[in-house]
Amino acid sequence: MFRRIAIIGGGAASASLLGELLDRPLSPPLQLDWYTGGKRPGRGVAYATPSDRHLLNVRAASMGLFSNQPGSFLEFVQRDDPAVSGKDFLPRRRYGDYLEAEIARALAQGQAHGHQVALIPADADAMVPDAGGVTVVQGGATRRADAAVLAVGALPPRPLDGVEAAALESGRYVLDPWQLLSRPEQAVPPRRVLVVGSGLTAADMVIELAARWPDTQFTLVSIHGRWPERHAAEVSAPRGGHEGLVESLHALPDVRRWLRLLREAAAEESDWRSVVDGLRPHTPGLWQALPAAQRARFLRHARSAWEHARHRLPPQVAATLDDLRHSGQVQQLAGRMRSVYRAGDRLRLAYAHRGEVHELDADMVIQATGLATDARRTSHPLISQLRGDAHVMPDELGLGLQATPDGRLKHPGGHWSHLFTLGNLLRGTLWECTALPEIRQQARTIAHLLAA
Repeated sequence: MFRRIAIIGGGAASASLLGELLDRPLSPPLQLDWYTGGKRPGRGVAYATPSDRHLLNVRAASMGLFSNQPGSFLEFVQRDDPAVSGKDFLPRRRYGDYLEAEIARALAQGQAHGHQVALIPADADAMVPDAGGVTVVQGGATRRADAAVLAVGALPPRPLDGVEAAALESGRYVLDPWQLLSRPEQAVPPRRVLVVGSGLTAADMVIELAARWPDTQFTLVSIHGRWPERHAAEVSAPRGGHEGLVESLHALPDVRRWLRLLREAAAEESDWRSVVDGLRPHTPGLWQALPAAQRARFLRHARSAWEHARHRLPPQVAATLDDLRHSGQVQQLAGRMRSVYRAGDRLRLAYAHRGEVHELDADMVIQATGLATDARRTSHPLISQLRGDAHVMPDELGLGLQATPDGRLKHPGGHWSHLFTLGNLLRGTLWECTALPEIRQQARTIAHLLAA
């Protein structure tokens, strides 16, 4: 058992782990150092938005923070509004409220069990793991832990290849769209905005900014030029009976063959979503069975299509986006971005589609390509330090850090027994690791290992 534990990160993943640990009556009790990053604990980036336009893309009934209480979020919101249904997609700010309430409950429960928690409202500057534990450095002070868990969420976004320095320096290229939304309203809104990407992040940006700037024209450029698929209006549990498909996928780990099998299986269903959702518990095992060359092939040729089918839009968000497209305020173009450079007092974006290069001018370009996970080139200070000191190993395809399936981080000589990660940084190990149903199971697994 590890008695003193450091948790690094202040989002939902760390909150889930904190609750899992504090709920256990252990002897001797735990001492936890929680480095929350200086923001409201639990909310992170995902649940800090104050906008009711930003919705969860998982139904309320499945958003409980702990694996043994999957319905606790629904119970929380129904106390204020009994009309809320488990099939509803609710505002993410309400989930942030729920997280704060669960953290307060967990801290009280931990105190009753004799556990001690030090809330440190700052980021850890450095970590030094060794055979006997982990030293955490913050602000010139050091604290010793028997074990530590990295739950830092998405890494800071990096400019896409082809974005010139002058474009970044102009202030018209938005690298972090969430920071844009937190700024004061612009006195003169931009006339034309280009958005690179068309996933869930891009949808959030467009819905909010189109309401703020009703006279602004938005053009999205993405590989397929379309929004993610939408959730069905009515809830349906993933249908069983996909064992044969899973066995066939395992039999020959080849992306081209897998895509053919998935299309055939989807064609036999009345709703293709049942195939995608039925594979969800098997995805980590399938990903681990895929050779490195085939994983790279998947990322080049199939990633965008898979994520558009897997990470779907709430029906009401999809309807709003349809209205914006029909009104002409939003349009979508298919293509791969080649470059963004300064052209006078505007920016110019070049993209390629079917062998031809096209150019568009805009007053603002927003990079909305989703979660950053490339630990090989990240500017994140702590991850950069751990990587530079060879305490951890980046995933070779830019999908977080190398780790065992239960979250133990790898180093050049093997893996640590007392340094863990969960959430986005496990993308290269599990692939399916960013949604709350997976995160809360990871948290439970790591809590078992820490308390064993």
